[in-house]
Amino acid sequence: MNSPNPNSPQPDPTSVPPAVVHRLSLYLRELRHRIADGNETTSSSQLGRRLGFTDAQVRKDLAHFGQFGHPGIGYRCNELVDAIRKILGTDREWRVALVGVGNLGRALLGYRGFYQQGFRLAAAFDADPEKVGTKIEGVEIFAIEDLAEVMSTHKIELGLVAVPASEAQAVTDQLVAAGVGGIVNFAPVTVTVPEGVSKVGVDLARELEQVTFAVANRQREQPET
Repeated sequence: MNSPNPNSPQPDPTSVPPAVVHRLSLYLRELRHRIADGNETTSSSQLGRRLGFTDAQVRKDLAHFGQFGHPGIGYRCNELVDAIRKILGTDREWRVALVGVGNLGRALLGYRGFYQQGFRLAAAFDADPEKVGTKIEGVEIFAIEDLAEVMSTHKIELGLVAVPASEAQAVTDQLVAAGVGGIVNFAPVTVTVPEGVSKVGVDLARELEQVTFAVANRQREQPET
């Protein structure tokens, strides 16, 4: 297989299944682990085995974006990391705003992985006047009323919503009006956004439900003793 051709046409993002994009993030994480362990190359079977996918699935996912391997070598880890980061858009810095500085919001502000992946938390907002004007993890907290002005001044492109469910849609609307292109919603409620704005919902309780479903059904299948 050949190295990726930077001049080859890029796929239509709407034609790539969301599951493929999700797996790209997993490949990127695993590749970084392999680099940290001193590995310069890897293969589709090695990536797939660590993540629970077949080697055919790995090759199929990457084929959406070109050919990345080398005959007799497989994939060069650093080269594939650079390619996947470019595909995901994380080969540059993204400025992010957080709305809601409660327990979850504070945890998000302290998560170093954002910075390592190219996301910079540039501002935070909260309705509590006692929090406004303070800093957490070096990020200044502003009043909700100043959201539009601060977002424009700091050239923020993405928003994180970590407010109670009852406030999530209103906050989402404010972020959209301020011009963000994408929103990650941590509130346990579905929010709507207009066409042209991307959103992802992260419901931690729902994620646990996926685990309990698997555990509960496995227990049901076990014979009684």
